[in-house]
Amino acid sequence: MNESGVLAQVFARVVARVGDAAILWRRLQGGAQAQALGSTPTIPAARPQGRLPTLKMPTARGWAPGHKPVAAPGLRVDAYASGLDHPRWMLVLPNGDVTVAEACFLPGTVNSLFDYAMLSTMKRAAATGISPNRITLLRDADGDGVAETRTTFLEGLSQPFGMALLGETFYVGNTDALLAFPYTSGATRITAPARQLAAFKPGGHWTRSLLPSADGSKLFVGVGSLSNIAESGFEVEQGRACIHEVDLASGSSRIFAGGLRNPVGLAWQPQTGELWTVVNERDGLGDETPPDYLTSVRDGGFYGWPYSYWGPTVDDRVPQDPAAVARAIAPDYALGGHTASLGLCWLPAGTLPGFPDGMVIGQHGSWNRSTLSGYKVVFVPFVDGRPAGPPRDILSGFLAPDESQSYGRPVGVVIGPDAASLLVADDVGNVIWRVTSA
Repeated sequence: MNESGVLAQVFARVVARVGDAAILWRRLQGGAQAQALGSTPTIPAARPQGRLPTLKMPTARGWAPGHKPVAAPGLRVDAYASGLDHPRWMLVLPNGDVTVAEACFLPGTVNSLFDYAMLSTMKRAAATGISPNRITLLRDADGDGVAETRTTFLEGLSQPFGMALLGETFYVGNTDALLAFPYTSGATRITAPARQLAAFKPGGHWTRSLLPSADGSKLFVGVGSLSNIAESGFEVEQGRACIHEVDLASGSSRIFAGGLRNPVGLAWQPQTGELWTVVNERDGLGDETPPDYLTSVRDGGFYGWPYSYWGPTVDDRVPQDPAAVARAIAPDYALGGHTASLGLCWLPAGTLPGFPDGMVIGQHGSWNRSTLSGYKVVFVPFVDGRPAGPPRDILSGFLAPDESQSYGRPVGVVIGPDAASLLVADDVGNVIWRVTSA
């Protein structure tokens, strides 16, 4: 290793030690904070962390034999498939097959020793590495709740994430493009070349979730920001931090809604027909400031990023646009600070015993907090088309009690092929979990 590499490693250790001290100091200053949750959350005043942001992630451990997440009372959890490589997102096909996108974050340019320290921390947490860049097909032919066969469905992709099947076309959200492939029912592999429908800027928040419109004529695509608060300039953020609507017949695209720092999971609320998303908010302002959120998405709506959060609360670190702040829409439901809420699906009442209508959310887990948050799968009940009541755990136990290690990190969630189970992608445990009645 050359001298600069040695110095960078030393600096990474120093940052970690100083970061631990900074975390302790912030705890002593502010005390333990209740999570900012619900439709009318209490959001603490911002405490900008400056050049030494809180940097805390558990070491990725994985699941030992016989060890698995903790299911809520009345539920059980078992492995649907294991031995995968960074499974992030899933799609259940009409014939019951399950496709799984395997991909991970790729580090960009390292511009400072602190960047190096952050990436070292992410590697330890298995949050970055060599991306598999493939989609795997799982098949449970005998219906026993375990996929006994798997095949490489698509490979040679570029950080694939969202997937959709409409008619005889299989769509993939690569980090840099929306692709369309011909599909035949029951196929276990696609080798035909792709047709590109739209292009996206890669880097930063790299996931590209997909959701078809009710009539199948359009695809909605979640595209996150490049940066935390547009610190690289506003020009590079054009076409980002938003949800795109792509017309499949013409290939034309428009921004459906903006000001959404990192909108990942997308889902329809069936009673109202509204589009909903979960959004990862900005870092560096405190443990609970601002909270990640679940919200309905209005056509043409603007949700504040980067100028403000939770409606008109201004972020003083950002050059301001008062007109943009004035039209910023406050989200519907706070999920707590830095939970990294990624997965989202509608859960009809009765799918799991004891759970009414509502949204299921896969929380990947925090890094920018003195006390970790997320690292579980939660449920938000809905009444009359709106969130109603506190979130409930479906799966927990992904994080060691002392927060030093993570056994897994949940990402995508989807209703299983039998319509009586929930599948959860765990990209640290490399497992697809299946949640059913106990």
